[in-house]
Amino acid sequence: MELRREPGRRPGLDPHFDGRHYFNPEAQQARGFLDVLRWQRQRRPEPSPDWVNDVAPFVPPARADAGRLHVTFINHATVLLQGPGWNLLTDPIWSKRASPVAWLGPRRHRWPGVRQKDLPHIDAVLISHNHYDHLDWPSVRWLAGRDRPHWVVPAGVGRWMRQRNIGPVWELDWGESLAGADLRLCSVPAAHFSARGLHDRNRTLWCGYVIETTVGMIYFAGDTGFGRHFAWIREQFGPPALALLPIGAYAPRWFMGPVHMAPEDALQAHEILGARTSIAIHHGTFRLTDEALDTPRRRLEELAQGQAFYALRPGESRRG
Repeated sequence: MELRREPGRRPGLDPHFDGRHYFNPEAQQARGFLDVLRWQRQRRPEPSPDWVNDVAPFVPPARADAGRLHVTFINHATVLLQGPGWNLLTDPIWSKRASPVAWLGPRRHRWPGVRQKDLPHIDAVLISHNHYDHLDWPSVRWLAGRDRPHWVVPAGVGRWMRQRNIGPVWELDWGESLAGADLRLCSVPAAHFSARGLHDRNRTLWCGYVIETTVGMIYFAGDTGFGRHFAWIREQFGPPALALLPIGAYAPRWFMGPVHMAPEDALQAHEILGARTSIAIHHGTFRLTDEALDTPRRRLEELAQGQAFYALRPGESRRG
């Protein structure tokens, strides 16, 4: 796959960088340290299983059928997108923990739906932001060594990649885009935040991606709270054939609402976007907040009856 940077950026974007930090324009920002302490004091987590052994590993095809889109939900926000001449992967994580260390931090409660040995060659990887459950160093290192894909990352994240000799890497601000022979990738706004340590909060950007292809437009939302960026995406690109929308890590709402959608929010985003089909991401693998592991999927299934919004199990796939 060959990619080239396109000049300019999409219109209608609000300022979101003050020269030192990125922020969510005209929206709530992520809660601060005192709110974290308040949440920890008041936590009432739902009962949830320690391990769920219900994943049957899926072996994807090497390439999609001609003129078809093949999408496979692997786990969390990791999705394999296959179209004519390209295999894309979003926010890859195969590690047992979403953490800078192997012995501490949120651990997985299900196996990935595609084993690493069964993953087909990857042409490009889309990274939405630098949190450990979306930018996982062991998975990045393994993919870079095996396939040397293109890495498409938000503004500021390229430095982290280059320090680890990962490339080729393309940094995009909101509204900037790359073009290839069979697709176009555009970075689009999200309502979230970034950090990998105690002193780098919001020093790099977060984003979603619009992928314009010959088999339809795909929208990968990354991590995001609900916001008016969904209407902007619909106005700029039209309704997606497929939207990948996060539904988990939302409780309690007073704390998580600015940066994570609940299933109700995701369903509203699906409607605003006018998506032909939506698939839920960011659920069922790591327990990051107070809702039980499978509560987001159950709530979405209750709310979305009769609508084309699906919560796939790890390893499930769809052809379009």
